[in-house]
Amino acid sequence: MMEQNENKHVLVKTHEGIMQISLNRPDSLNAFSPEMITGLKDAIKQAKHDEKVRVITISGSGRSFSAGGDVKTMGESDALKTYNHIGELNELILSMRDLEKPIIAAVHGFAAGAGFNLALACDIILAAKESKFVLSFSKVGLISDGGGLYFLPRLIGPYRAKELLFRAEPIKVGEAHSLGIVNHVYPLDEFEEKVLEFANEIAAGPATAYGFIKKIADQSLTSSLPEILEQERITQATVVSTEDHREGVQAFKEKRKPNFNKADGGVLSNK
Repeated sequence: MMEQNENKHVLVKTHEGIMQISLNRPDSLNAFSPEMITGLKDAIKQAKHDEKVRVITISGSGRSFSAGGDVKTMGESDALKTYNHIGELNELILSMRDLEKPIIAAVHGFAAGAGFNLALACDIILAAKESKFVLSFSKVGLISDGGGLYFLPRLIGPYRAKELLFRAEPIKVGEAHSLGIVNHVYPLDEFEEKVLEFANEIAAGPATAYGFIKKIADQSLTSSLPEILEQERITQATVVSTEDHREGVQAFKEKRKPNFNKADGGVLSNK
């Protein structure tokens, strides 16, 4: 396992196609800091340019995923500082959505405020039993940032989203799962193992196809049906000529699992 320790607030390890990003401010429940946002942006940029990285996981060290904004600094910011801070956060969220590789949020303990929204910006959310989600902004007279007002209404509908945002009550993991916020729930003592199993399964898939799936599925939220149908047509005409597709077809004929890791999925084939 290769470890890149470039930022004390964010730990990054890469092994067998999986980049594991860990938020690392356990004493503050991994509350956001400028260094943490910078570290996350750098890690996503690294993942984008590293062809060996096929899937990314984001987790939190210590007792929780992330408490969101740092309560120790609340009340000290002015309009300009807030504007610039949210701008940095926005760049992170956009880079995560633009990355054509799956990102998995592994949530335990609390995912609150911007921490919740960081998880929503991922493609899959896995959660440990007893974990909770809360958008606590209105409790301190603020609105949700970090994309929460974009992701949550599209995920659970605007009426339910507004209730959660208005009341700012914790959402237990069972309710989050029933609402479609969480994909899977695992026992805490098995959580790391289950997350790694899930990530390994995704990492073994066709990276090029996954990239297009993520991109087009996200575009579908703001596109018309004719536009998405055309995107599907153009993209399918592209991926049908990839080595990943050739390997998948060959594996199907030979009644075996495809080995996409050995196929150069990004190279078009003329054969």
